[in-house]
Amino acid sequence: MLTSFLTLLSLGCLTGVTTVLFGFGGGFITVPVVYGVLTMTARPGADADAMHVAVATSAAVMVVNASAAALAQWRQGRLRREYVWPLGAFIAAGAVAGSFATTLIGGTALRLLFAAYLLVTIADSLLRKGFLSVTQRTRPQPLERRTVTFGGVGIGLVAAGLGVGGSVMTVPLLRRRGLPMAEATAMANPLSVPVAVAGTLVYALAPTTAATGQGQLGYVDLTAGAALLIGSLPTIAVARRLTGRVPDRVHSVAYVALLVVVLIVMLAMGL
Repeated sequence: MLTSFLTLLSLGCLTGVTTVLFGFGGGFITVPVVYGVLTMTARPGADADAMHVAVATSAAVMVVNASAAALAQWRQGRLRREYVWPLGAFIAAGAVAGSFATTLIGGTALRLLFAAYLLVTIADSLLRKGFLSVTQRTRPQPLERRTVTFGGVGIGLVAAGLGVGGSVMTVPLLRRRGLPMAEATAMANPLSVPVAVAGTLVYALAPTTAATGQGQLGYVDLTAGAALLIGSLPTIAVARRLTGRVPDRVHSVAYVALLVVVLIVMLAMGL
């Protein structure tokens, strides 16, 4: 148990860095980490619900991480209201539906969906123009009404269902509207908050299909979440100073590279 706690604590630091630099809120790091720890422990019922617990715990961690990072970005003047609202409201609506849907999906199917989501996102970022380098525009373009409404609901549906916050859809979306990576990733944090809140509430109140382990609230593993937050919150405070200092091209390439690493880790853990 001590080894698991220290592992989560150290990787929590990594979630703090990815929250600030990539707007992940920790989701893409938290899900494989918690899943791996649970499958290696003997906690009653953990193996049967490991992926659901990982997704739920990721959502709970994101509530705190994304909020803290969003506050830091707001204080630095990096948030732009026209890209956050009303898109955030439609994302929240989709997140509620996505969270409920996840509780009805089996663990194996959920793992496959998580991997497929990563693969599609990586391919989209590499093959479509406008992500690795912004197109030459005089100024960033506004979001279309259809993108805000239907797109927002879709983002919330998928993001809450997989416990990943939504940054992997919102960052490419804003990137292709002409925003530099520093601003696109900054906007991803407040847009992840409604996903995280909706997901956490649904997962915490959902009846589990296996015996609930000690320290769990519904599907949310409170011990794992606490360990991750102890590592991530101080890191967010330090990493926010790096915002805007990373060259745009390096920032976008690193974003895709991290997704590739997460996909490889998930495959290695026996997807």
